[in-house]
Amino acid sequence: MSSSPSTGLNLAQQEAVNFMHGPCLVLAGAGSGKTRVITHKIARLIQAGLAPNKIFAITFTNKAASEMRERARELIGKAAREVVICTFHALGVRLLRQDGAALGLKPNFSILDSDDVTSILKDAGGTVDAATARAWQWTISLWKNQGLNAAGAAAEAKDDNQRIVARVMAHYEERLTAYQSVDFDDLIRLPLQVLQNHEHIRHKWQALAGHILVDEYQDTNATQYQLLRLLVGGNSPAQARFTAVGDDDQSIYGWRGATLDNLKKLPVDFPTLKVIKLEQNYRSTSAILRAANNVIGSNPKLFPKSLWSNLGEGEPVRVQDADSEEHEAERTVARIQSLRASGLPQAGPQFKEWRDFAVLYRANHQAKTFEKALRKVQIPYKVSGGTSFFDRAEIKDLCGWFRLWINNDDDPAFLRAVTTPKRGIGHQTLSVLGDFASRYKVSLFEALFSSSLGSVLSTKAVGSLHEFGRYVNDLEFRARHSVGTEAAKVFLLEWLVEIGYEKHLFEAEDSEKLAAARWSNVLDFCDWMAARCGGQIEDMSGATTSTSNASAEEFFDRPLLEKSAPSGGSAVRRATSVGAISLLDVAQTVSLLSTISERQQDQNVVTLSTLHAAKGLEWPHVMLVGVTEGLLPFKLKDSGDSAAPSSGGSERAHEAANEASATHLQEERRLMYVGITRAQASLAVSWTRKRKKGREMITAQPSRFIAEMALDQNSAKEDPRAKLKALRAEFAQKAQDSAAALDLARTA
Repeated sequence: MSSSPSTGLNLAQQEAVNFMHGPCLVLAGAGSGKTRVITHKIARLIQAGLAPNKIFAITFTNKAASEMRERARELIGKAAREVVICTFHALGVRLLRQDGAALGLKPNFSILDSDDVTSILKDAGGTVDAATARAWQWTISLWKNQGLNAAGAAAEAKDDNQRIVARVMAHYEERLTAYQSVDFDDLIRLPLQVLQNHEHIRHKWQALAGHILVDEYQDTNATQYQLLRLLVGGNSPAQARFTAVGDDDQSIYGWRGATLDNLKKLPVDFPTLKVIKLEQNYRSTSAILRAANNVIGSNPKLFPKSLWSNLGEGEPVRVQDADSEEHEAERTVARIQSLRASGLPQAGPQFKEWRDFAVLYRANHQAKTFEKALRKVQIPYKVSGGTSFFDRAEIKDLCGWFRLWINNDDDPAFLRAVTTPKRGIGHQTLSVLGDFASRYKVSLFEALFSSSLGSVLSTKAVGSLHEFGRYVNDLEFRARHSVGTEAAKVFLLEWLVEIGYEKHLFEAEDSEKLAAARWSNVLDFCDWMAARCGGQIEDMSGATTSTSNASAEEFFDRPLLEKSAPSGGSAVRRATSVGAISLLDVAQTVSLLSTISERQQDQNVVTLSTLHAAKGLEWPHVMLVGVTEGLLPFKLKDSGDSAAPSSGGSERAHEAANEASATHLQEERRLMYVGITRAQASLAVSWTRKRKKGREMITAQPSRFIAEMALDQNSAKEDPRAKLKALRAEFAQKAQDSAAALDLARTA
């Protein structure tokens, strides 16, 4: 480190960085430099003598972990390689790989993806309806995030429907145990269970974690808080060494289990908690921050704060109204074109690239209208949250085989591998094998080698199953001994030829072009896997990652990036070496990568995004659209419309409904606040007089949040019709001038 870790920090940031000897809560307002504080605090801890490998920095996404790792490397240098920077779930995997045996888990357990879970739940609940299984999955996920198992869920069930789901959950748990598999929620719940029930393991991990830093603390759920509390030594709160960095005003994930109760618990569970507020915003102009502060000011405050900026007043926040959603999209496109043509004096000419613009909305279905409007005028765009590389069928096929090599008891992986491509083992044979395995409570793979399998299947069927089983064992052996890039590449290509996967793709697709694209994805995936076997970690976004001396579990907690889309620029590839490892070791980490969000390449395109997906991002120019009652706030039911209660029981229900309604409104207001604070130089907020609801057009009203912004209406109201008319006249004049210049050149 060439300079002090406090260099370039404001006073509040310096206080947060230099407080190291107890529990600390850093309330980091939007754009206040929280990542800077975290990375500088890592440097300060190392400077104070704490071993880098005893520092745990925990984030919520792979993207955030990768960016924090890069920032730490730039600031600290080589020492950053040893710092544990990962997601909550990657930390859970690390703990379970080492100490999951306490729960009966083998080190090579499988991590199921969402499709696997849906399939198992359909079987466990005796249904063929995927929507029902997904509803069960959602409920079970919420229960697990509250720390409940099936028995606990049954005890907490409030009605017959929940009791049914609790019974399905019990069958689901039995299958996960049999398959030696876990789902994504188990990566938090099970480590917590290990730490709670096994004192020696708890002491081991408390010793490993010298200081824990938690990013986006307001997004933690109940089990994540309990896990953190045990890791930092909950029995001696005054000695706890952790830094929680978050913002109660940006808590927008209550629907998936995140709870502000975790912020309320900190000063209670840790009475010596040091609270530090970061209120200086380095992102937005004063006009934008004033609107944001006015909106969030209507919410009750756990820790009051107010953002401020020294970036100047800036452009006033604009409010646009429109006749319909199509009209709104047209106005939004016109604003983008206008800003690119004229720019803002405060923003400067540098903010005119397509990537400088974002259109943010409450729900995914709103994107379609804006996509049409952008395509109409040939403006390049991307819709945030597109299909993950790992969600593509061809990649899931290969990962199914990998999972089976690693964990023979993984029945969902067995079924995918044995049927893709087809191997002459039919559904009837697999059905009988499944019944046989269930009767003897063994996995499908174990069942196929049973000496008594011939009593229920023909000799030919048993022979086919034995052949498949031996082939899987052979592949596992070869993968274990394929070390380094070249050996892994040779093995993968030979294996694809052996199973006839290219032929399978072309036979399965009607379009040869689509089949070729899928095969190209397969080859790219194999190249990526092979490169990792040689320790080459590619980052197509252009960021260099350094992972020397890192464990496999550490450096595989990284994003896999897709090839750049046609509208984007060429990918920049850089790599660093961590030493050759086997293909089997690489395959073991793929399951975790497939469940964590990927980092998208920064293409020069307009971004269309939901407000939830936009959290943590920023753009010079933001258009916040569909700010209409019923959309933002979303489907809010006014508790005042309810009938007056007639009894004690209904009165309590009425009070509970009022409380739920108020909580919902507060979270929607925080979502509006997040949207406003994504903007750096300009913000336009729009609403429509009519909107579609199903197949009907209904009259709409501007969101209450627009009034709450308390804008100066004289300067903030914009006439979009006049703006568009002037813009069209300007473009027409430019076209006329260009044509005249061309005619003059031709006659010269």
